[in-house]
Amino acid sequence: MSEFDGLPLRNDLRGEIPYGAPQLDVPVALNVNENPYPPSPSLISDVAAGVAAITGQLNRYPDREASALRADLAGYLEKFERVAFDPSMVWAANGSNEVMHQLLLAFGGPGRTVLGFSPTYSMYPQYCRDTFTGYITEPREADFSLDPDVAVKAVRSHRPVVTLLTSPNNPTGTALPLSTAAQVLEAASEHGGLVVVDEAYAEFRRPGTSSALEMLAQHRNLIVTRTMSKAFAYAGARVGYLVADPAIVDAVRIVRLPYHLSAVTQAVARTAIEHADELLAQVATLRAERDACVEWLRANGFTVADSDANFVLFGLFDDRHAIWQALLDRGVLIRETGPSEWLRVSIGTAEEMTAFKTALLQVTRG
Repeated sequence: MSEFDGLPLRNDLRGEIPYGAPQLDVPVALNVNENPYPPSPSLISDVAAGVAAITGQLNRYPDREASALRADLAGYLEKFERVAFDPSMVWAANGSNEVMHQLLLAFGGPGRTVLGFSPTYSMYPQYCRDTFTGYITEPREADFSLDPDVAVKAVRSHRPVVTLLTSPNNPTGTALPLSTAAQVLEAASEHGGLVVVDEAYAEFRRPGTSSALEMLAQHRNLIVTRTMSKAFAYAGARVGYLVADPAIVDAVRIVRLPYHLSAVTQAVARTAIEHADELLAQVATLRAERDACVEWLRANGFTVADSDANFVLFGLFDDRHAIWQALLDRGVLIRETGPSEWLRVSIGTAEEMTAFKTALLQVTRG
């Protein structure tokens, strides 16, 4: 990274480096929580047809409101989450990253703060930095759960403009009980604060684990964010969305860049939603593989955080970087993230998980 000599770079960006997990060409890549299953031939064919259908209009700007896509997302949630939303409550952008960035452009800023609970997603402080918003964190419990009394006390003490609750939490995989979310929402409402429940991995949650989508009718200050990168195996398409009160959506529309979501992105996202049944069948396979991974790790003496996501946080290691490097030397790439004694592995195919387990035993048992 250059020192930006002679450039009028913002002072708060000096010394910073771009965010990003290692992108390495390895046989087994299990470090960024991707869905390991590529699109099916039928989905590939339908995506190609959908793009072809709109290519003749690429000289025109896309629908800047993404109205058809938002309606399709509302239909998807009604079918699979059994909660109905008017499309005016749905907003789509280039990944849930842009959704979060837009939210803080609209509601953050100088003199305002965001509250999170660590360990949690490492991009949150960067969203705040980029929008000149203060970022405060309070610790989770030893098992990475969130004590509702601690959370409520933090909200009342810090009075954040936005409180971030992540369920399942990244990097721990921990799900959040709706009762805890409800208490945080009530505390935030006392000073007019918003609460974002980041559900990027929600489709992977274990049966019986509820979604915060069920709470939107009772809490006008609630925002639920999701992504198509994980369950839909669409990381390369970059599509995320939120569901919230229409007034919140309208606020985000003020700060969005013109025509921020391309016609091609909208078309391929709508095609994926048409294939939702097929894609969510893969999710069931990944859930089973995750549970098997947790059981195997524990049976082999590792400490493992309970996970409702498509990844597992495990440890404990005196020198996690040495373990990470030794796995990489054997062609298996996982992630150094979270507390210093832990590593995170994304759930891959059965063959990839076998390669991971074999390499891990070689590294830790000799």
